[in-house]
Amino acid sequence: MNKLPLGRFPALRMRRMRSSDWSRRLVAETSLSPNDFIHAVVLKEGTGVREPVDAMPGVHRLSVDRAVELAMEARDLGIPALALFPYTDAEARTPGGEEALNPDNLMCRAARAIKQAVPDIGLMADVALDPYTDHGHDGLMRDGVILNDETVEVLVKQAVAEAEAGFDIIAPSDMMDGRVGAIRQGLDEAGCENVQIMAYAAKYASAFYGPYREAIGSAGVLKGDKRTYQMDPANTDEALREVALDLAEGADSVMVKPGLAYLDIVARVKEAFGAPTFVFQVSGEYAMIKAAAQNGWLDGDRAMLEALMAFKRAGANGVITYFGMEAAKALQSG
Repeated sequence: MNKLPLGRFPALRMRRMRSSDWSRRLVAETSLSPNDFIHAVVLKEGTGVREPVDAMPGVHRLSVDRAVELAMEARDLGIPALALFPYTDAEARTPGGEEALNPDNLMCRAARAIKQAVPDIGLMADVALDPYTDHGHDGLMRDGVILNDETVEVLVKQAVAEAEAGFDIIAPSDMMDGRVGAIRQGLDEAGCENVQIMAYAAKYASAFYGPYREAIGSAGVLKGDKRTYQMDPANTDEALREVALDLAEGADSVMVKPGLAYLDIVARVKEAFGAPTFVFQVSGEYAMIKAAAQNGWLDGDRAMLEALMAFKRAGANGVITYFGMEAAKALQSG
């Protein structure tokens, strides 16, 4: 009897393992569950507010009471954490973004209310000044120049205020040099040594942030662009340097932002450092999938889950996403 060549067709048929659902599940290399999601939430002043964001179908600006309701639902779905972002009206914005330091601002009030109602859900606070400045930039500005060291001093105070309000993770997204180490020192001195820092370590100057700027009220006020402090999309080695610096300064975890166009960065960061690595599926990515689904151009649920799986496959430990609640429900329904 002639022996078939091992490791070659027809002795080896790769389709065998794909032929049944049970078999595909047994050999799946990557898994996706609600445990992988940090659901992004946009806050707004008021009571009973559930205001749609036009550029992000399905996303709403929520008042604190509505955010508490969402937190309860997220917990019941198995989502471990929420990331909160504030919408700020133009009249409440100032050149120095002073509202960021207000211990009774929208973010802090939301954290206290959610923690009182749902103490077992994690809360992540964005640390940057862009939701509060009248020029829409992440830092203080003088004569058109973003000031690094002066901004870091303000960010430390903002981080401490948010930590004291109940946030579990401080996530500096400003991309100022040295801010992670300064924030770590400030948190420790304030008795918040157990509060985590998730550094937006590789945050690119991306076109995919547009819908988010509408969501938080920055779209109409941003003067110029952010390329002097956010990363050039052409660069990869620079991302590794940024991550190395943030980890050396005390970051507990790091983030790559945006997501789908930067899977190579996620993979390189995870391989190089082995540190907890997260990715932000940003507003533009969310909006593209939603718009295509609404036009009947693709299956929205399948595209959503496929994109989320891609982040895990690239090496991410978890994903910050506006799809968190929707994806958890889709996974739950099978």
